[in-house]
Amino acid sequence: MEINERLTAYFEWFHMHPELSYEEFETTAKIKEILMEEGIDILPCDLETGLVAVVRGERPGPVRALRCDIDGLPIWEETGLPYVSLYEGRMHACGHDFHITAGIGCAVLLKERKQELAGTVKIIFQPAEESSLGALKILETGVMEDVDRIWGLHADPTNEAGTIGIREGYVTAAVDRFVVTVKGVGCHGAHPDDGIDPVPAAAAIVQGVQTIVSRNVNAFHPALVSVTRLEAGNTWNVIPETAVLEGTVRTMDRQDRVLAEKRVRELAESIARAYGAQAQTEWIAGPPAVYNDGGMVKVSIEAAKARGLKVVPEESSMGGDDFSFYEEKVPGCYIKVGTGKGQLIHQPGFMVDEKVILGTAEYLAELLCGE
Repeated sequence: MEINERLTAYFEWFHMHPELSYEEFETTAKIKEILMEEGIDILPCDLETGLVAVVRGERPGPVRALRCDIDGLPIWEETGLPYVSLYEGRMHACGHDFHITAGIGCAVLLKERKQELAGTVKIIFQPAEESSLGALKILETGVMEDVDRIWGLHADPTNEAGTIGIREGYVTAAVDRFVVTVKGVGCHGAHPDDGIDPVPAAAAIVQGVQTIVSRNVNAFHPALVSVTRLEAGNTWNVIPETAVLEGTVRTMDRQDRVLAEKRVRELAESIARAYGAQAQTEWIAGPPAVYNDGGMVKVSIEAAKARGLKVVPEESSMGGDDFSFYEEKVPGCYIKVGTGKGQLIHQPGFMVDEKVILGTAEYLAELLCGE
């Protein structure tokens, strides 16, 4: 069977068998089975899910890496594809089935070119990207210790097949989460003067944190603060003791990230105090912003043009990706691969044009072999 047919079959299998973050046991076993059949070495790593393949060139050179994430999402699929997800309420709505398959294809093609390959390439099949913390599981194994640079890819349904989106600088945001608990004094709804109502205090905090971007962040710096959950009380005639609000902060500039946390805490505490209440803020830091190294961008563009691919400027996104955790160790480059225009990622109708699989694998092999 030709490589294109094999990759198509692999892709359809992964699409039909999506697994959620940290639960990718079947996916990991299938990747391992395929790699062994293709004669690709697998590194021993202390991982419950995910694995790392390696292709060693016959010429001396550096160690480079490619990250391919493997988890699916808790979304009901509505694509109508003949190879639709077999698991109700789960699908590969972010293209990770495509990432896995392109990574396998890259490994196979690099193995075929090992005589011209200088150095070593590690292909990281990473679990739990959707949790925003899966990359940390890979880093804990030490597999990145000898790597000098890393590439990542992502399906892009805003561009046609045969298109590569790439540019230097920040391309995704740092992702942080906050939970503010406002504590007052509960009482009868008919006698608010007997207590301290946390609800108006929480509402004022919601309004207050919106001023962080408009009044504290440089107007030329992308940033946002979104309160996405507000809960208080459980009946209509009782003023509750507590109110809880939760949200996310997205920034690209490192100093803006520090500033945003400081201001959320200050505003929550001071506004609550003004209402006679108290506020406690829990800050849950996620991955930093993804930054594309200039030298790697140049190499990636050259490799794309050598394959006859169309290169377009990569759009910035306030979404995040834990690929940035690798970039805290080594320079990185995160590339968007056009998979055919259609529904956006994380939507039930998202799908990948199968024609892009082999071409993407060939592009990645060209990139990692030629560096």
